[in-house]
Amino acid sequence: MWYFCDVFGRIWQSPCILFYLLAFWVAPAFLHPQCLDFKPPFQPQQELQFCQMYKYFGCCDYAKDQELKAKYYRIMDNFDYYGYSNCAAYVQDLLCQECSPYAAHLFDAEDPNTPLRTIPGLCPDYCSQFHSKCRSFLTLLSDDPRLPELEHDQRRLCQYLELDDPDYCYPHILSNERLAKNLGRTAADSQGCLQLCLEEVANGLRNPLAMVHANDGTHRFFIAEQVGLVWVYLPDRSKLEKPFLNITKAVLTSPWEGDERGFLGLTFHPRFKYNGKLYVYYSVEVGFDERIRISEFRISSTDMNVVDHGSERIILEIDEPASNHNGGQLLFADDGYLYIFTGDGGMAGDPFGKFGNAQNKSALLGKALRIDVDDNERGPLYRIPPDNPFIREPNARPEVYAYGVRNMWRCSVDRGDPNTKEGKGRIFCGDVGQNKYEEIDIVEKGRNYGWRAKEGFSCYDKKLCANSSLDDVLPIYAYPHKMGKSVTGGYVYRGCENPNLNGMYIFGDFMSGRLMSLKENRNTHSWEYNEICMGEGLTCSFPGLINNYYPYIISFAEDEAGELYFMSTEIPSATSPTGVVYKIVDPSRRAPPGKCNYEPLSVRVKSSLIPFKPKETLIGVHVPTKLPRLSNAEEPPVDDSKGWFQELLDILNEQDGQISTTPFTPTTPKPKRTSRRKDRRRKDKHKNGAVRLVGDEEGRKDRGRVEVYANGEWGTVCDDLWNTKNAIVVCRQLGFRHALKAAKHAEFGQGTSLKIILDDVQCEGTEETLLDCQHAGIGTHNCAHYEDAGVICGNSDSGLE
Repeated sequence: MWYFCDVFGRIWQSPCILFYLLAFWVAPAFLHPQCLDFKPPFQPQQELQFCQMYKYFGCCDYAKDQELKAKYYRIMDNFDYYGYSNCAAYVQDLLCQECSPYAAHLFDAEDPNTPLRTIPGLCPDYCSQFHSKCRSFLTLLSDDPRLPELEHDQRRLCQYLELDDPDYCYPHILSNERLAKNLGRTAADSQGCLQLCLEEVANGLRNPLAMVHANDGTHRFFIAEQVGLVWVYLPDRSKLEKPFLNITKAVLTSPWEGDERGFLGLTFHPRFKYNGKLYVYYSVEVGFDERIRISEFRISSTDMNVVDHGSERIILEIDEPASNHNGGQLLFADDGYLYIFTGDGGMAGDPFGKFGNAQNKSALLGKALRIDVDDNERGPLYRIPPDNPFIREPNARPEVYAYGVRNMWRCSVDRGDPNTKEGKGRIFCGDVGQNKYEEIDIVEKGRNYGWRAKEGFSCYDKKLCANSSLDDVLPIYAYPHKMGKSVTGGYVYRGCENPNLNGMYIFGDFMSGRLMSLKENRNTHSWEYNEICMGEGLTCSFPGLINNYYPYIISFAEDEAGELYFMSTEIPSATSPTGVVYKIVDPSRRAPPGKCNYEPLSVRVKSSLIPFKPKETLIGVHVPTKLPRLSNAEEPPVDDSKGWFQELLDILNEQDGQISTTPFTPTTPKPKRTSRRKDRRRKDKHKNGAVRLVGDEEGRKDRGRVEVYANGEWGTVCDDLWNTKNAIVVCRQLGFRHALKAAKHAEFGQGTSLKIILDDVQCEGTEETLLDCQHAGIGTHNCAHYEDAGVICGNSDSGLE
């Protein structure tokens, strides 16, 4: 199954890595295409007619394009010919920036917790031209109450409308080569490492080593734990409390880290919807012998989410001479036959017999087997497909489909290109190596995959390797043990949601935690390698996405719609509930809205449901707070505080002056989470620094205008520099786990009966109260109550409650 050793996750340390790290930590913060719905841009299915500058790639589909067009005509109907001729282009430009691939930044919406602009951020030169010709249009474009106040003051208006990052302002953003380069393609660093993100799907699992779907239209997925439990998950990711299958009493495994025995594989019959059959692969002990068992089960006649445990029929049992190299993959290929992938029997070097089990076609170990389990209600439990390659070879087992296999851990069938079906039916496998190499193979009928004569592309048994009759097929890719010591085979991505990943074979390594990819060059038919890294900086800063995972990659999976997942764990033990299922997401481009919609068939649920609660969070370097926009035409004050670059250097040097990183995020041990005190509310409401939330019209306790108690009186907080870190301090002080929004512009009303207590508050997020943060001084401010700050708090970080 997998390979385990004691040494793991060594940190790379070098003072020379500073520049390397800055390249990864800073650059992504400026290269982050994002739409106003906080999702990546896309290629419209139907060409845009109004906002044609974004007809090939952006954030608008045809319906949104027509909506903006209608708004344009409503605005222009208010003006005469002179106004139309002078301002029509400006109005169209400003409206269409909702379609820009960088719309989230133009409208200051990259952080969903901050207020959304109603006018895109304008470059000063463009703003001054617009002001001189068409300023009267502003109130028709936006309902921002500040605009009428500033309409006649060009300098203050353009200061209000400009962005802190001049590279992003409109229209300079259109000519920015750095931003336009590779727009819409999967981002990669200078070493070619692809920047992808993840979405947590399930957690709290004990070595989840298989996740499959039933291909019955329900879009349920079934996750198997090594101990012998299989759980049902619905499309909304809720889990059924009652197990789908429980054979823990029969399954042979142990709590030892790295034990390869247990429940190892699960697959559903292609006609499961009609015959209710499924097949499992697990380890058993019979007397003093250890065996692998392949059994058939049927679904319960009274509950579609439970197996009839009394229906088990043992299809095949094979003696295992050792406790490792047990194989474990079951799958149905396009031909409708059941494929079984066995290990070579264990120990090291396949020492069984003259040439080992893998090269011995009379043994079932070290093979890819193929059998026919259709129409087996009467007669034999399985039949031999008539075109199996060795059916007529003396002494060969007729079940053998391919041989020379060491321990193939996770195989999959390529669905084929969604449009051309190119590649359809190919079987990809990861074969775990011995001392030097891990390999990826495409399994074909009658082929010899070389073990134990070869390991990867090199000779292992030199005598066997020199045998002219070996006639082995080489892997499509092999990598040395300096990259990883136990390959976990994956899938060719053929889903809908991530168009850039189509045709990419994504796999991993159990020991090193590396995620990797191969893609076939159509001209040379060679396979090109790219490592996969977790997105740095802002790359994964979309709602619900994370950029880290537990290091022991156990298995990969594909859901009914073709989207790709993998399972990993923090502790590789069959009894450790640290397993998590992650969905792979490309943040650079998504499918057009509506293209990937599907309607799952209804599921009759008799068990209680356990709602999904994500636990993992986005981690990485904090991007320092933007400089505040000047509200008056004054010169900016001298700022003696650290600049963002020095702030970043300080972050990098926090750990005793050492700069530590790994070649990818997951190999860094995750920091332990500190537990939250049970009661963070202050019993003395009138102690300096106490806070309260007021002003929510519905009386909700988790949101409101922030009022702070200082020097014997309550007062408000100005929203200059107000951000999520400030909000975190308030929310945690009130007993909430998360700050969901840092509200500005008196969103929860103006506290006009109170003084403004604090202005220019800058927190790190760890302070006890706002008074402990940097600020202009108690009672010192340069703002008005229309800038009163607020927060929305919650105990879930998944969205507004």
